[in-house]
Amino acid sequence: MDKQVFLKTHSSSVDLSELSTVPFEDIIRLQNKVGTKAYNTIAYGTTKNKQSAEPVKRLSKHRPDEISAKKPVPFLRKVVPVTKTASRDPRFDDLSGEFRPDVFKQTYKFVSEIRQQETQMVKKKLKKVKSDAKREELKSLLKRMENQERARQRLEQQREKELEFKRKQRELAVQGHQPFYLKKSDKKKLELAEKYSELKKSGKLENFLSKKRKRNAIKDRRKLPY
Repeated sequence: MDKQVFLKTHSSSVDLSELSTVPFEDIIRLQNKVGTKAYNTIAYGTTKNKQSAEPVKRLSKHRPDEISAKKPVPFLRKVVPVTKTASRDPRFDDLSGEFRPDVFKQTYKFVSEIRQQETQMVKKKLKKVKSDAKREELKSLLKRMENQERARQRLEQQREKELEFKRKQRELAVQGHQPFYLKKSDKKKLELAEKYSELKKSGKLENFLSKKRKRNAIKDRRKLPY
C-alpha cells in the first residue's frame, strides 16, 4: 500500500478490520516512513486523549476508586483520613491570658498553706522518730523544704521590688520625667548588695564568705596544671 494513498483515505482514524487485510510487512514499512506517533494518530485516532480528559465514573458509590496501575503507590498511603489533634502549650499561648503574679499568688494561695502543713507534719514526725536512719532522712527532707520556702520568699520579694520600681517609673513618666530602666548587670549588683546587707544583719556574712572562698579555691585548683 502506498503511503500517500493510506494517509488520504485514513486522515482521521482507521478501523481495525481494514488493517487486518494489510500485510504486516507493509504496516511496518509505513510505520517506519511516517513515524510511530503519526501512524498511531492515523490508525487509532485521538481516543487516548479523549479518554484521559474524561473523568472515570464509578458504577456505584459504594465501589472503591479505581487507581491506575501505572502510578506508583506511595509508601505511606492514607487509607482512612485522620484528623490530627494540635497540641497546645498553655504557657506560650495567648488564649490562656497574661500571667499576673498577684492574681496567681491569690489563686494558688492554698498551695503554700499545704506546704506549711506538710512542714509541720515532718517536724512532728522528727520529734517522735527513734531510728537514726529515719531521723537523718526526715532532717534532710525538712532542710530541703525550708530551703525551697526561703527561695520562694526571696523570689517573691524580688518580684515585689521590681513591681514597685516599675510603678514608681510609671508615675514619673506620667509627671513628665524621663523613665529610668535598669540593666541586667545593674540588677545583679543591687541584688548582691542587698543579699550582703541581709547576711550582715543576720550575722551569717562571715560564714557565707568563707564558703564562697572555698568554692573559688576549688575552681582555681582545677584550672592549675598537674
